[in-house]
Amino acid sequence: MRRIGKVPSFLILFVFVISTASASGFRAGKDYEELNFPQPVGTGKKIEVREFFWYGCPHCYALEPVLNHWIKNRPSHVRFIHSPSVANPSWEFLARVYFSLQALGKAGKMHKPIFRAIHNDKVKLNTVESVIKLLAKHGIKRNDFLRVYNSFGVRLKLKRAAQSGMKYEIHGVPTIIVDGKYRTSPQKAGGEERMIEVMNFLIKKAAKERR
Repeated sequence: MRRIGKVPSFLILFVFVISTASASGFRAGKDYEELNFPQPVGTGKKIEVREFFWYGCPHCYALEPVLNHWIKNRPSHVRFIHSPSVANPSWEFLARVYFSLQALGKAGKMHKPIFRAIHNDKVKLNTVESVIKLLAKHGIKRNDFLRVYNSFGVRLKLKRAAQSGMKYEIHGVPTIIVDGKYRTSPQKAGGEERMIEVMNFLIKKAAKERR
């Protein structure tokens, strides 16, 4: 075997970085982005995965089956959070509906029915009365919904959602934020299935960085 002498340390580092990127197949700037200003998370020791969505978005609806499968089988050290986006002023109404249902403890129950009503049944959920009519089919009372819908707490959450969108630099949905540091999406990753792979890669990356 031919000896080539001592390899410079900078070259070793370069080769390591290239081989690591090749092994994962995912690259910053291509499959995901690093946030300019990483945000703190409130999940303790668990890695936070946050989805920014809008009920009226067909791409969010298309992601649902793949994402739900991942949520059911996610690692125990990961916490998933739904975050309705208000990046567009017209999205505020359905974001307010989500926060109202969250206040009632019904957001999880109604998440799929709302998506299905809009995209499968072509129901226009753009007024309070149209939402109340749908909720009644699932046992949620009109007065209960209106009480939280008009509450200060829900209005405050709506305001904070707008602030979060700016902090995470959300310009479209669906967008996934991993541990307040990394941002990806089906469009960025090249499809729903591949986005899940990118998410898993970023979760492992974030866990190593925490250690």
